[in-house]
Amino acid sequence: MNLWQILNEFNIYSIVFRLLLAMIFGGIIGIERGSKRRAAGFRTYMLVCIASALIMLTNQYISMYFGGSDPARLGAQVISGIGFLGAGTIIVTSHNQVKGLTTAAGLWASAGFGLTVGIGFYEGALAAGILIFLVITVLHGMDNKLASHSRNMEMYLELTENGKLSDVISFAVKNSIQVQHIEFTRPKWGNDNEPLTALVSLRLPKKHLHADVIREFMKLESVYFAERI
Repeated sequence: MNLWQILNEFNIYSIVFRLLLAMIFGGIIGIERGSKRRAAGFRTYMLVCIASALIMLTNQYISMYFGGSDPARLGAQVISGIGFLGAGTIIVTSHNQVKGLTTAAGLWASAGFGLTVGIGFYEGALAAGILIFLVITVLHGMDNKLASHSRNMEMYLELTENGKLSDVISFAVKNSIQVQHIEFTRPKWGNDNEPLTALVSLRLPKKHLHADVIREFMKLESVYFAERI
C-alpha cells in the first residue's frame, strides 16, 4: 500500500495529515489578513480551517461506524454557521465605508477549504488553497489599481472653520468633475459652529487618478482634509 492510498483512507495517519494540512493552509491564508491588522488574523484562520476539517472528519466517522448519516450534514451546518463569525468582522466606519468584507469572505473560504481537506479531497483543496492565497495577495494590488483608475469616486471632506461647500462644488465644475451626491453633517461633538464634514460622490473625466484629484481639492482654502473612501 502506497502513501497516497493511506492518505485517502480513514486512519490515524490520514486524520493527522488532514488536520495538519488544514492548519498550514489556514495559517497561510490568515498571514495576509493578519499583516494588515484585520479583525481575523493568522490564528483565527487556522482555528476555522482546523475546526472545519475536524467536523468533516467527525461526520465521516459517524457515517462509517454508525451508519444512517448523511456525510455532508455537519459540513452544511459549517457553511451556514460561519456566516455569524464573518458578519462580526464587517463594520461600517464613521465615513459610511464598509470594511471587513474580504476578511469575512476569507473566513468562509477557509472553512470551505477545511471541509474539503477533512473529507480527503486533496486535489481540490490544494488547488483552491493556492488560488485563495493568490486572490488575497497578488490580486490585492490589481484591485487597488483598478479602483484608483475608476471614474466613480467617493471622497470624505472636512472643511475649514470658514470653509464653504460651494467653493468645492465650483472647483469641481470648473474641472469637469460631476458632483453626483453630497451628504454633509456636523461632527457628533462640539457645537453648531464646528466646520462641516461631507461625503461626496464624484464622476471624474477620463484619465484622472484619484490621488491627483485629492491633491487638487486639498489645495482649496475651504478644505481642511480630504481622502478617498
